Amino acid sequence: MFGAEPHANYNRILLSPVLAGEMTLADIMLNDVDWYRANNIRLHLGRKVVKIDRIARKVIAADGTEAEYDRLLLATGSNPFVLPVPGTRLEGVISYRDIADTNAMIEAAAKFRHAVVIGGGLLGLEAANGLKARGMNVTVVHLMDWLMERQLDRTAADMLQQSLEARGLQFLLKAETSEIVGGEGDGKRAA
Repeated sequence: MFGAEPHANYNRILLSPVLAGEMTLADIMLNDVDWYRANNIRLHLGRKVVKIDRIARKVIAADGTEAEYDRLLLATGSNPFVLPVPGTRLEGVISYRDIADTNAMIEAAAKFRHAVVIGGGLLGLEAANGLKARGMNVTVVHLMDWLMERQLDRTAADMLQQSLEARGLQFLLKAETSEIVGGEGDGKRAA
């Protein structure tokens, strides 16, 4: 088994409780490294597969590690959508997909006081809640008229927003992000 991440498999759905400080990486691990050994599974962590040789029936990782296979299962995961606007490569701009992203947000919350979360869908609201739980002032910028517009009607979304505002979250709705700019001055602001 190859994995681009340096960790064995964990439950990505539970990254939000890790961000909020309610759980740790150890809590969300599905199988630790010892489990793989005990089940005679060769585990290649931190090795991204870059080539599949179907004729020789082997996979090759970026570092040159190779492994033969009889059957091959590709579990490719996903990549987060990054807005096509200027500023997405600035320091402090973090996508949210894996434990490395979660750890980067935890580090940012320890260093900065303000965060902007772009997107008022479920994952954006979970990120906002986690950052708020870590002591940040959080503003959610959302393109649509109400939060979680794919899952909730207007009434339910208004109730959700009121509940989240009572926890201290702030919202900018019907707001399109055109650019991301870095914070200045005292080092206490994040983009």
